Amino acid sequence: METYATALSYAIPGFVVLILIEYLISRWKKVPVNEAMDTISSLSSGITDTLRSLTGLAIIIISYEWMVNHIALIEIKSTVWLYILTFIGLDFAGYWSHRFNHTINLFWNRHIIHHSSEEFNLACALRQSISAIVSIYFFLYIPMALLGIPAGVVALVAPIHLFAQFWYHTRLINKMGVLEHIIVTPSHHRVHHAINDEYLDKNYSQIFIFWDKWFGTFQEELPQKPPVYGVKKPVNTWNPFFINFMHAWGILKDAWRTKNWWDKIRIWYMPTGWRPDDVKEKYPIKIITDPYNREKYRTESSLFLKLWSWTQLIVTLSLLYYMLVSFGDLEFIQIINYSIFIAITIFAYTSLMDRHHITLYAELIKLGLGIFLILKYDGWFGIDSIFNGGSYLIIAYMIISLGLSFYFQLIERKSTQTSRQKTA
Repeated sequence: METYATALSYAIPGFVVLILIEYLISRWKKVPVNEAMDTISSLSSGITDTLRSLTGLAIIIISYEWMVNHIALIEIKSTVWLYILTFIGLDFAGYWSHRFNHTINLFWNRHIIHHSSEEFNLACALRQSISAIVSIYFFLYIPMALLGIPAGVVALVAPIHLFAQFWYHTRLINKMGVLEHIIVTPSHHRVHHAINDEYLDKNYSQIFIFWDKWFGTFQEELPQKPPVYGVKKPVNTWNPFFINFMHAWGILKDAWRTKNWWDKIRIWYMPTGWRPDDVKEKYPIKIITDPYNREKYRTESSLFLKLWSWTQLIVTLSLLYYMLVSFGDLEFIQIINYSIFIAITIFAYTSLMDRHHITLYAELIKLGLGIFLILKYDGWFGIDSIFNGGSYLIIAYMIISLGLSFYFQLIERKSTQTSRQKTA
């Protein structure tokens, strides 16, 4: 895990730089691809996934290492071809796990966060799930295990395969000639993220596009059908924690409400979006039927709130980065406590972006937890040895954060509502 933390300490700055470059190019080309609150939500979601990974929050039914030790039929010598074969094997498994996530009702909850942005940019690539706690797709790695591909090689290649899926989340690169027939390009992936009827459930491939062409799920981007991004049932929140579990919560409510016992059971494994007839009639849900005329989710946000939300994101990224570079010096319980603090921070400021009253409670919990951790560890996880007075700076940040949350929710918002009433 320490090796992964080190890799992230290099990867995250790289992602941020590329996102900034995309933004600057979009301004130069006059092609708007970023919306402030959406981008903050996307990057915050990426942080939550990082926390899940670093804390080992995953239940593995059967590990790959166990499979390769027990069912391998041959042993492949370590050559460059071994790594190429591993990359292809991971891509094959990635295609099918991606397809299952899209087509099975419960499994869609593992993936909805990635599609929840109504924009399409490099930032939305970082919208990764924290709800996929149980590793259920172990069977897709059986072919690799049968070939005797070592677990260490898979562990090395897997992050490379994951990071290689970042670049094609952009609207600024058009079709790429002959590469369109070999790898997944931005054009292919724009189709995948679109909610147009022509594009739904297409282009599941992660690196090599031929999987979609072989298994009948390929769709070319059509010039006359510009992609519209998001999900058919809009999430209408910036809070990544709400997004991560809202689909499963909806299934649970439908399973409880339906009178049909068979529907209570099968709803979990029916095609994505399926609902019992009696529930669908009594509890209708708004679904986007005309993507070209949908209204994007927007919240009441002053310039001050937007600037403060950016500040919150920068502070949170700084706290995460400090944890990454200090990972080897922290005990496991410290990593857990640190991660909980960052998670509460994200929950609080993304709820504020939604103008949700729960942000005030989250800020109070954050302040209480932060002071407790500083007292418990005699400072903020050793920061004072690097930056004199760092713990006091953390305390000041938490107090300002709480105070501004009260301001935005109880003063600015009330003032805005009063102004609207006078205007009306």
